[in-house]
Amino acid sequence: MQMLRTLHVETGMNLVGGPMQVAYLMEGLVARGHEALLVSPQGSGLSQYAGSIGLAVDPVPLGSEFDLSFIPRLYTIIRRFKPDIVHIHSRRGADTMGSVAARLARVPAVILSRRVTNPVRRGLASQLKFGPLCDEIIAVSNGIKNVLMQGGIDQDKVTCVHSVIDAKRYQVTGAESTVRAEFGIGERTNVVTVIGQLIHIKGHRYLFGAAPAILAAFPDTVFLVLGKGRLDSELRKMAASLRIQDRVIFAGFRHDVAEMLSITTVLAHPSLMEGLANCVMQAMAAEVPVVVAAVGGMPEVVRNGINGFLVPAEDSNALAQSVIALLSDPALRSSMGAAGRRIVEEEFCVDRMVAGSLAVYYKALSC
Repeated sequence: MQMLRTLHVETGMNLVGGPMQVAYLMEGLVARGHEALLVSPQGSGLSQYAGSIGLAVDPVPLGSEFDLSFIPRLYTIIRRFKPDIVHIHSRRGADTMGSVAARLARVPAVILSRRVTNPVRRGLASQLKFGPLCDEIIAVSNGIKNVLMQGGIDQDKVTCVHSVIDAKRYQVTGAESTVRAEFGIGERTNVVTVIGQLIHIKGHRYLFGAAPAILAAFPDTVFLVLGKGRLDSELRKMAASLRIQDRVIFAGFRHDVAEMLSITTVLAHPSLMEGLANCVMQAMAAEVPVVVAAVGGMPEVVRNGINGFLVPAEDSNALAQSVIALLSDPALRSSMGAAGRRIVEEEFCVDRMVAGSLAVYYKALSC
């Protein structure tokens, strides 16, 4: 197969699930002999991480998602690098401005990744973005692909290539006692962890709504909240109003997710919208059973009753009952944890994502 020069555009500032997909993909491409260059904002978490592991990075200034100066900056980089493929990975201005720059530079093929389940508007901007401005679209779950179809996007243009994780990163040993000591959590205390930005669509309030019932059944339980966001104050007030504030730990944004998962008994993910949550796959890799709202692409990775439980979104009672069922049964937790690790390692591994992306690249170049 032809060795490719690929240029990747990711404009997110934080090194969270989406940007990590870019790093995984670029590492995999380079390992297979392809060239890969990252264009990312100066100071972004991804540009720093990618540089630290030896990937080629061209950091650029970016004021906001409406910073139109990004177009000529990217155009200049593209003309210098002369890629076969420009792969646009994020929505923060990159999906439109990046595609415009690539088209102006006459790149052979432009690929657009879609990670979110937000409905596609049928206006001119969306029709341009998903139409002539790109050659192929990668949806990171079939749930997202279905949303694109509902928005009128040509189904022949969309391929599902699942998000993945490097499972080995989340299989740590020896960290549990240190982490429990950091937060003052007893060695027998159950830990129900939720990972995500403190924003509306992540559904934290439904976990908080489930907490009184969980604590009634298992008083020696704490809720570990990993993430930051604009609802921090509101969620703290909610915890106080429910009188569970002493059982909730707001730990903020953490880079040591693997260590946090080492003390986790159950991962809860009550999101209202979700393309394919990396934190759920991370928990599965760490052999942690999960309770997840059945939205977006989540049923593609969580097999109800096998590696966790799927519950209706916005249903605190169902969430509570599933968490209680897992806290009640160590053997069930163990079997679900082992199943989760197996599913991630076999079906959501980096090699499969790289191979799937390359298939899309070659398809675009052959058209």
